[in-house]
Amino acid sequence: MVLAAAAVAQFVVALDMSVVNVALPAIRTALGFAPLDLSWVVHVYALTFGGFLLLGGRACDLYGRRQMFALGLVVFGLCSLAGGLAQTPWQLIAARAGQGLGAAAAAPAALAMLTTTFAEGPRRVRALGVWSAVNAAGGALGVLAGGVLTEYAGWRWVMLINLPIVMAALALIPAGVPAGTAPAQRERLDALGAVLATGGVGLLVLGVVRTDTLGWDSPVTWATLAAAAVLLTAFVFAESRADAPLLRLGLLRSRWVAGANVLVFLAAAGQFTAFYLVSLYMQQVLGMGAAATGTAFLPFSLGLVAGTVVATRITAARTPRVSLVPGALLAAAGLAWFAHISPEGSFLTDVLGPSLVTSVGAGLVLAPVAAAATTGVAPPEAGMASGLMNSSRQLGGSVGLAALATLAAHHTGTATDPAALNGGYALGLAVTAAVFVLAAVVAIGVLPRRRVVTPLPRPTAPAENQMEGTPS
Repeated sequence: MVLAAAAVAQFVVALDMSVVNVALPAIRTALGFAPLDLSWVVHVYALTFGGFLLLGGRACDLYGRRQMFALGLVVFGLCSLAGGLAQTPWQLIAARAGQGLGAAAAAPAALAMLTTTFAEGPRRVRALGVWSAVNAAGGALGVLAGGVLTEYAGWRWVMLINLPIVMAALALIPAGVPAGTAPAQRERLDALGAVLATGGVGLLVLGVVRTDTLGWDSPVTWATLAAAAVLLTAFVFAESRADAPLLRLGLLRSRWVAGANVLVFLAAAGQFTAFYLVSLYMQQVLGMGAAATGTAFLPFSLGLVAGTVVATRITAARTPRVSLVPGALLAAAGLAWFAHISPEGSFLTDVLGPSLVTSVGAGLVLAPVAAAATTGVAPPEAGMASGLMNSSRQLGGSVGLAALATLAAHHTGTATDPAALNGGYALGLAVTAAVFVLAAVVAIGVLPRRRVVTPLPRPTAPAENQMEGTPS
């Protein structure tokens, strides 16, 4: 029941990151959005979700995983209802911001519940394999659900569809899940770290996602990114001296934790960008409608699930490297195949084959990387490690998508004909293939060859929270 509750919750969080995209034209018409304001329907969710993940993860350790899981789901569900009933642009944007806050509490709590319920080893790998498969399927099926719901039920249902899923997750929360409230009696939430981390990550996401309208050469963009760098530098400095840090920097001494978070960042950058560019190719070059585009992502979803199943079987008794390296290379091969899309192409000749190859490879990466990111982490810091991994994924998706979408748009210029658009999308997909090659290099060079792991010690003094030391 713990696994079912965590999987259903992660499904709805992943679904909501993509389900709205296809509905944006209908939302603009219905609520009267200004063209430059419409993107905030997507960006504000990424902003609050990414900005509050570290805080949400640490709150799970201090105030109880079950409590934060339930609270996050309730907030997410109520804001989904508010978004479905929105009558003005600001109401919908506020509801999307609230959804991000709820997700920032529920997502790390779900992962922490799994890592503390299932002992390290084959059982945890299998549980995280299911969780990863559902997470991947939620993101892919969001495109399908968004297209079908918008075309046949109306755009409001891309928000209201969350309600029955949230209710199912709440109903599955078992009474026997440890609440984990004991640490709260000894440690207080790191308020300074929370402010610096939330502000720094939030400004970083804000600066990156606004490049779609401001561009990378805008002074506002660089001022925002500079402010984010200052806050994040101050965060690292503060955490190295805190008695009870929001993020204990000693976690990053582990090659498992550090390497897995880099891999999550790169894999999310590649996956989010591939979804975006392939969706645009099908709609703007091949001329497919919203529902047809969503349906065309079904093979991608099936491939992701198949990849995670295979990866779970492979890594249950062996090191995650065995799945991560070939998975990243297979995803790179599929995206390199995607880079040969043609303006005269079709779904069968240009999309189906590379979709299956890319998705199976991505599934081989996504399943074991969660297990790697929590290897050796003590139960009292499970939420901390979970929040860090979810932050890496969200930042990777935001930064990768903004950078590669800008690259594709710059290549296309002001042209709107299918041939020019095709060239920009092909270039973006080729660079995305290189991102997965880099992920394979990281897996080979950083992750340990053997599964034997020394548990990460928890410090008892601020001086022990430094990053120096030999990787465990």
